[in-house]
Amino acid sequence: MAVRLSDYLKNIYGEKVYRLSLSSGCTCPNRDGSIVMPDGTPLTGGCTFCSEGGSGEFAADIAPIDVQIEEAKKWIRNKTDAGRFIAYFQSYTNTYGDIDRLKALYMETIKREDIEILSLGTRPDCINSDVLDMLRELKEIKPVWIELGLQTIHEKSAEIFHRGYRLSVFEEAYHKLKDIGIEVIAHVIFGLPGETKEDMLATIKYLADLEPSLDGIKIQNLQILKGTQLYDEYKEDPFHILTLDEYAELLEQSFEILPKNTVVHRMTGDGPRALLVEPLWSLNKKNVLNTINRKVNHLFL
Repeated sequence: MAVRLSDYLKNIYGEKVYRLSLSSGCTCPNRDGSIVMPDGTPLTGGCTFCSEGGSGEFAADIAPIDVQIEEAKKWIRNKTDAGRFIAYFQSYTNTYGDIDRLKALYMETIKREDIEILSLGTRPDCINSDVLDMLRELKEIKPVWIELGLQTIHEKSAEIFHRGYRLSVFEEAYHKLKDIGIEVIAHVIFGLPGETKEDMLATIKYLADLEPSLDGIKIQNLQILKGTQLYDEYKEDPFHILTLDEYAELLEQSFEILPKNTVVHRMTGDGPRALLVEPLWSLNKKNVLNTINRKVNHLFL
């Protein structure tokens, strides 16, 4: 049995804590040519499923951080009188770049009274000694989460979508982060081309067996977006797209495997409507959530 993020945060803060999607101005090493494929070709397009927005279509535009935060808060406060927030730097690789600039940005963010948690989406091959030193300082102020884009444990799949690092790199980064007391959240994608149900659950089993235990997990269905390499590949050679029922069943089996102290941060993903090609069922968010909840509610504390 696992625990939902909303319940986890309410238990700590006594109220709902809202996520602000922000932009750090970073790029990725598999976009700027820093990573070279085995055949000598530099990676410049990012992961094949990743759009030009770097998986951050809903993040704030690049602007001074105070402006970004206030704009993001306005959007949330159209719906609620929220007062506590997670500063979530989502798109691209948010520990990749000039460390002095990043440290100044994150220090300015985490010291705000309205920010309770700093969450950075990044890659395990972008966790170096300078980054670890920065994270040590930040976590002395407030909690820091690092979200690592693993997606799968299977090397063949990772090569196909141009992840650009091997599983051993994830393991090394994971242990370094845990050693300094950072909470780690792993990102997983279900429905990658060629992966079977057993392959996907093997990724969950691997994460469930990590020592020390994984703090959190984000799972989403593969999304095929216009303008990506994956879209071109899918048009040329279509592969199976998980149905909503298949996806919900995989989630149920995953939550049965994960330790009870693992926090579930996400169970589905939102693709931008103008770009989404598949799965079209994900556009009906209410139906998606209702279907998933009927399948998994009995597994949460």
